[in-house]
Amino acid sequence: MKKIAKKIMLLAVLAFTAPQLYAQVSLSVGLSVHIAPPALPVYTQPVCPGDGYIWTPGYWSYGDDGYYWVPGVWVRPPHFGFLWTPAYWGYDGGVYVYHSGYWGRHVGFYGGINYGCGYGGVGFGGGVWAGNVFRYNTAVNNVNTTIVHNTYVNNTVINNTTVNRTSFNGPGGVAARPNNEEQRAMNERHEQPTSQQLSHQQNASQDRGQLASVNHGRPSVAAVNRVNGNHFDSQGHGANMRNADNNREGEAGRNPNVNAGNHAEQNRPQETGSQPNNHDNAQQQHMQAQPNMSRASNHMQNNNHNAMAYHARPAVQHGEPHGGGRPAPHEHHR
Repeated sequence: MKKIAKKIMLLAVLAFTAPQLYAQVSLSVGLSVHIAPPALPVYTQPVCPGDGYIWTPGYWSYGDDGYYWVPGVWVRPPHFGFLWTPAYWGYDGGVYVYHSGYWGRHVGFYGGINYGCGYGGVGFGGGVWAGNVFRYNTAVNNVNTTIVHNTYVNNTVINNTTVNRTSFNGPGGVAARPNNEEQRAMNERHEQPTSQQLSHQQNASQDRGQLASVNHGRPSVAAVNRVNGNHFDSQGHGANMRNADNNREGEAGRNPNVNAGNHAEQNRPQETGSQPNNHDNAQQQHMQAQPNMSRASNHMQNNNHNAMAYHARPAVQHGEPHGGGRPAPHEHHR
């Protein structure tokens, strides 16, 4: 397991330090285990911390001690116009294979998993880019409209989905296959999770309160308003994460993260916290100056049709956790 983790981290480092090299490589290294991930926990989405943030749902990842919950979090994309395709677990050949999430101009396949907040299983209804401005759909996102003004309301994205807590694709889980649009998106250029997202996942992996074997499917920290920001339990109340500093909220805004142009409907969640506008402006300027980088094929970590499970502001959901143990994982190649 440690060898697998090191390889995944090495691939991430290569993607950030040599994006053009990474663009030419189709990564197919993934993580697979013999026990299903737990059901998605029900939790409340934190208020959006400010303009330019995009919601990325929480999900179950896997480490030496079994499954652990990576809280949902508001993050800045690597470029203007980029949208997030969540990670997901897929049952394949007798094992559960992890498909990593990625950034791109269109949302790809994420297993049909209903993560909530615009990620209903197909596409993204949480907001849409209008040039270099992200507009938030307040019908599915928690946005303070007195602070964030680029908003709209589209209720149609929440009318046709039966909400459940299933956290994996395949037999016994969600029976979904990529449609034509998702297939096209999967073949576009993509970028890995940002360095802040990787740091966020690492923090979760080091907190025993996030382990499914400890929390029994109810993580102590369900969501975070921004990387290294305020932490919340499933009811939206303040929570503590052992390895996070709640006072470093501004740090996320300092990390350059935004790129250009997607057509999916996205909306910007409410601001919870007062991040100075100069942080947003500085970051946007950096994003404009930052070239489009890696062209990772969708196949990053097992054909990367990503979508990992996190449930924000969910309706009534059914099902109990399917797993949470710690069988020895093995490396999966395709």
